[in-house]
Amino acid sequence: MTEKKPGLIRRIFTFIGSALTAIRHAFSLLILVVMISVIGGMFAENLKPIPAEGALYIAPQGLLVDQKSYVDPLAQILSQGSQQSSETLVRDIIEAIDTAKDDNRITHLVLDTDYMTGASLSKLQEIGSALRRFKATDKPIIAVADYFTQSQYFLAAHADEIMLNPLGGVMITGFGSYKSYFKDALDKLKITMNIFRVGQFKSAVEPLMGNSMSTQVRDETGVLLNDLWQSYTADIEDLRGLDAGALSDYANTLHILLDEYDGDSAALSKAVGLVDTVVNRSGIHRYLNANIAGEDDDFNSIGMDNYLSNTRLANKQVSGAQDQIAVVVASGSIMDGQQPEGSIGGDTLASIFKALREDENVKAVVLRIDSGGGSAFASEIIRDSINATRDQGIPVVVSMGSVAASGGYWIAAEVDRILATPATITGSIGVFGIVPTIDQSLASLGIYSDGVGTTDIAAMMQLDRPLTQQTKAIIQSGVDNIYTRFITLVANGRDSTPAEVHEIAQGRVWTGNQALANGLVDQLGDLNDAILVAAEIADLDDYQIDYRRKEMTPIETLLTELNSNVAESLHRLGLVSDVNSSMSNNSLLSYAKKVLEPLNLINALNDPKDIYLYCDKCPL
Repeated sequence: MTEKKPGLIRRIFTFIGSALTAIRHAFSLLILVVMISVIGGMFAENLKPIPAEGALYIAPQGLLVDQKSYVDPLAQILSQGSQQSSETLVRDIIEAIDTAKDDNRITHLVLDTDYMTGASLSKLQEIGSALRRFKATDKPIIAVADYFTQSQYFLAAHADEIMLNPLGGVMITGFGSYKSYFKDALDKLKITMNIFRVGQFKSAVEPLMGNSMSTQVRDETGVLLNDLWQSYTADIEDLRGLDAGALSDYANTLHILLDEYDGDSAALSKAVGLVDTVVNRSGIHRYLNANIAGEDDDFNSIGMDNYLSNTRLANKQVSGAQDQIAVVVASGSIMDGQQPEGSIGGDTLASIFKALREDENVKAVVLRIDSGGGSAFASEIIRDSINATRDQGIPVVVSMGSVAASGGYWIAAEVDRILATPATITGSIGVFGIVPTIDQSLASLGIYSDGVGTTDIAAMMQLDRPLTQQTKAIIQSGVDNIYTRFITLVANGRDSTPAEVHEIAQGRVWTGNQALANGLVDQLGDLNDAILVAAEIADLDDYQIDYRRKEMTPIETLLTELNSNVAESLHRLGLVSDVNSSMSNNSLLSYAKKVLEPLNLINALNDPKDIYLYCDKCPL
């Protein structure tokens, strides 16, 4: 039978619809091509040459990170006109500072912290070390800001001259660790949190078990925070020539001191020696113009991104080394499978190490870890891939960033050398499992689960049914097994015994200083130190440093490059305003996310056996 043709009117409208769709797709493609051409031309003119004599201008944007979180490049291009959360790579800042200290064209460093939203103490200290190296060349550092937060001020304290707006101040509050606890709320919702753990200090699940911090965790957290606070205050007091304890006194008596200065926080900051000059923006510009030579009454300077583009191009042209030290960044929660940057996928990182093993130019690997852990299964996949690399004769050195704990320590335990910063948070050698069930919650609504199975555990992971004793025993057995494996591999990697490791394990968290004393790391040092150690182990004198990452598709690469060019061009043309977002973390949305963090943990991790190596105290 012949198929009946649609009516004339329907065919007309179908044709019109298809034509409009084709035109829309063609128009979108045309716009993209035009944008690429226009912005590409604009970018070609944007590469500013390094002045013959001038300042390096560093203005970190957003959070300071080891690895930027993945953002869909096309979506970001289309939203450039809106406020964007931003991140700045710590290694870019350090590279710019270290290059500039030996560059005769750079006479000053101007540090503008207004658009920096935060960083861990470990990252601040790494940048601080670079600033100290710059100062050692007798080149001045000038720090300017409308307002200094605690993290911003740590960097500013390294400057020879700190300049503050008259309406600004220095807010130093100390370190704290506060969480929301959900037991009563979960009881009211009749949700049962089935929790399995090894380690009395493994506190990730405490917010789901009670309404307050346990005594053990309170004591441990207090020791950890006090060690970090001592490190923070000692550095600043040394840099600013302040008496020991001055910063703690400032924070504890801030309300009294402000009353004495009629609420003028800028005048107070100068009086106690935290800043050198209180002056408005116009005064800052006049000072810079007077002290740094330039044309048209404007000081000569070059921004960090432009400076790096120039110097990297020059270095690439003169370097003839073939041997490489590959640097791999593992940042974020450890999860199963393939994951975007900003998270650590077990399969993703394993594939990167496989590519390194196949590259004959790679002679050593530095693994930069900035992670509080996650999936036990994914952690093991990564560890196995690292060991396969070492078995092939390629040494692996770990550089611990802000955090390398729990699963982050699991993947580090057996490498050739481990380096941590004094403020690194590590350890947390413990395990937990968590399975929520909602049978009682459903029952309160008149919903029940019933049926039959061929075994007693046929419905062992159904969330609408209570866990049987057999199921609980199975999960706890798995948790105990992983803990035994954990302390055993640590013992093997650290030339110790499981019993000795157990004494410093049980979920206990340590700073880098404490970890060194406990034998969990080999030495203190930053990423640059780790690279030097890797070169020493591999017996390399001349080598290139190659940062390896998950490969992007050609279209992702194109769009990412285009996004960068668009952002820079719009900013230069004044079409995107700079907004000081240093206080943005105080927004209601940010607070809500923080409150719900323990609950988000349940959805964030995806171990196939629901067993996790995760440190909750680590993202401080």
